[in-house]
Amino acid sequence: MGNFQYDITVIGSGPGGYVAAIRLAQLGFKTAIVEKYEALGGTCLNVGCIPSKALLDSSEHFFNASHNFKTHGINLTNLKVDMNQMIERKNQVVSQTVEGVKFLMKKNKITVYYGFGSFENQNTLSITKKDGTQEMITSEKFIIATGSKPYTIPGVEIDKTRIITSTEALNLKEVPKSMIVIGGGVIGLEMGSVFARLGTKIKVIEYTDSLIPAMDLDLGKEIQKVLSKELGFEFFFKHKVTGASVNGKKAKVIALNSENQEVNFEADYVLVAVGRRPYTDGLGLDKVGVKLDNRGKVEVNDDLQTNIPNIYAIGDVIRGAMLAHKASEEGIYLAEKLAGQKPHIHYLLIPNVVYTWPEVAGVGYTEQELKEKGIPYKKGKFDFRNLGRSRASMDLEGFVKILAHKDTDEILGMHIIGPRAADLIAEGVVAMEFRASAEDLAIFSHAHPTFAEAIKEAALDATAKRALHM
Repeated sequence: MGNFQYDITVIGSGPGGYVAAIRLAQLGFKTAIVEKYEALGGTCLNVGCIPSKALLDSSEHFFNASHNFKTHGINLTNLKVDMNQMIERKNQVVSQTVEGVKFLMKKNKITVYYGFGSFENQNTLSITKKDGTQEMITSEKFIIATGSKPYTIPGVEIDKTRIITSTEALNLKEVPKSMIVIGGGVIGLEMGSVFARLGTKIKVIEYTDSLIPAMDLDLGKEIQKVLSKELGFEFFFKHKVTGASVNGKKAKVIALNSENQEVNFEADYVLVAVGRRPYTDGLGLDKVGVKLDNRGKVEVNDDLQTNIPNIYAIGDVIRGAMLAHKASEEGIYLAEKLAGQKPHIHYLLIPNVVYTWPEVAGVGYTEQELKEKGIPYKKGKFDFRNLGRSRASMDLEGFVKILAHKDTDEILGMHIIGPRAADLIAEGVVAMEFRASAEDLAIFSHAHPTFAEAIKEAALDATAKRALHM
């Protein structure tokens, strides 16, 4: 270690940073972690993945109680939403999760610094604490894991009251009568679902011509159909937002449609959900000469090393999808690489998930990517409504689609929209990591009755169009 205080210091304690720190400590490195806020866990645990899933579950319970319980023979009256309690439960889930990370830091003997870290030189970090005092620490190596922040739109000023991001949406103490969601991606659809289930009228304004455009097009089409039918979503595609304003308790959005005509929208709230940008503000990268690309992402090589040899980066600040589990995998990969091991990470096989209901998940190539690459393929598809398990639970919407190589039958992609898709997609990840064929999945036994049977049936359909229940 030489004269440095630490072998490796991780800047940022999200799912990439804290997991990297744990693995580094397990491998014998003297490790420190620096966190800007007073709570560990980053965006994901505090204002992202975890709190949004807590509200998604709460709102789904309410929706089922008010729409589906009667069919099950459960009669309820005078149902109402207690937003204060719903938010309180969400906060408790966040608190428990954050405390768990804090415990893991202590367990693994990782030194935690709370404050804003900024490079003084390539081996020294200045940490500005909440009270304004500063502390300098030295480290042989650094890992940048500072995550991302929401994008903004020119002409749209986020006032955090009526024009909000997902962070403010997670703490609304009322159920709005109406909400405009700018952006038809993961965050917009998830947060829109929360409030739609509670009774809010949702209008989604999307710049492109489809929802969740990074995923297989069939998934976007299906979730659009379901959200329109089940929750009353309205969608406005090929609309470019040019401005927004607040007037009392209403917010107004101005957009240009596909014919370049001005269109006005009004609602109680406007949720801006147009993606996220890498967060390296104030980190002092210019001071040490770390290179950024034209999108503000930290440039790294295949070893996740920047152009400064002792500084590395992982997660949302570098290339690739902005996913918590992608950041975690990179954290583990980098820790093991620095320990001289030969770890593995397969970016194509990192799954994408949208936690609407039905859930949406995909891994591997999309059908449009296979067409663009000229890869010969065949596909199998199976609708959940053909399963006994789905009929029993009233989860009838959605399907499993398997894409396999036309000649070798190797699975090239799996795309699911349906109940527990977020969990089911792991079967596709495992199969593809082992380079399984569609026939492999078709002959493996799947318990009955389960949602996973849809995967077996889709595999049967892909192998020889011999699905049993369609």
